[in-house]
Amino acid sequence: MSDSRTIIAPHRLAFIALLGLGIAACGAREEARGHDSAPVELVTTATVGMQPWNDHIRALGTVKARESVDVTAKVSETVQQVHFDSGDEVAAGAPLVTLSGQQQHAALAAAQAAATEAERLYKRQQELAAQQLIAHATLDTQRATRDAARAQVEQIRANLHDRVIRAPFAGRLGIRRVSPGALVTPGTVIASLDDIARVYVDFPIPEVQMEKVAAGQRLRGTAGAFPGRVFDGVVSVVDVRLDAATRAAMVRGDFANPDRALRPGMLLQVELERPERQALLVPEIAIVQVGRDSFVYRVRGDNTVEQAPVKVGARAGGRAEILEGLAPGERIVVDGTGKLRAGIAIREAAAPAPGSAPAGQATVPAASPAPRKAAPAAGD
Repeated sequence: MSDSRTIIAPHRLAFIALLGLGIAACGAREEARGHDSAPVELVTTATVGMQPWNDHIRALGTVKARESVDVTAKVSETVQQVHFDSGDEVAAGAPLVTLSGQQQHAALAAAQAAATEAERLYKRQQELAAQQLIAHATLDTQRATRDAARAQVEQIRANLHDRVIRAPFAGRLGIRRVSPGALVTPGTVIASLDDIARVYVDFPIPEVQMEKVAAGQRLRGTAGAFPGRVFDGVVSVVDVRLDAATRAAMVRGDFANPDRALRPGMLLQVELERPERQALLVPEIAIVQVGRDSFVYRVRGDNTVEQAPVKVGARAGGRAEILEGLAPGERIVVDGTGKLRAGIAIREAAAPAPGSAPAGQATVPAASPAPRKAAPAAGD
């Protein structure tokens, strides 16, 4: 009985095996090429829209006295008496230092005597001129002599007035820098004088926020020296010029300081609150900053992204106001911007569990659990 089975030659079996391996390798290369040509990134997105916005403008300012001056001497003289102590509150016109003026007093007495004599001679010659006993030219000469004597008296009196150094305005004095018997010269500082019943605070405002600040707006200030205390003030004036380097305008705030707590030179954190308004807001982490330029990744209809340049306004609480570059209803990438480029395809990350992260913040999707193995059947 003959065997009906077909016998395949060994060389044909080897050829079929090699062909199968080649087809499998080609399929793997095609699949890899497809993944490389169209990568898909996992990101978190959000749809932007108008929201209530109550932002604040914050800046660091420097406290300045309403009036400030270094009290100095005008003449060279010896200090005769000091009428104040360091830190005193003084009224306007109060005497601070009296300088020695014995020579000036003696000169004043001599000048007054000369002026009296010149006045007597003038009156005598006036009578003689009325009787036509002397020429009018003689009377004119005597009148000039009398006027010169009077001017000399006034000059010496002015010099004596400079011997008493007075406070030009009411305020608080600084450290006393002279003592009785000291020789002072023009420009020698006696003490500093500051009017700090009200103080000014100058702080910079960026160019993009200038239109939001106007005289009369309320200010709140806090100082590191007084934790928990708030100082109330108002905007006094906005400077008309901008700094060419910083593109910022200087704003001056006016603060009441009845207890003299604020001192000139202190740093004050100033906060200007704006009225609530509707604004286009995005999570701050969605904004990519490159130099002075800012942009976000906007999602297109085919789930690819493009760079959308934006103009950013105020920032607060992890959110930023978009002034230009986006429209309500557009979708942007919030988390995962660091791995994107224009034209790349994206896929939305899994939604976080309730309460796992605040709204508007990026979340990292949890890793997929490992597949569970089926329990072995009985008898396996």
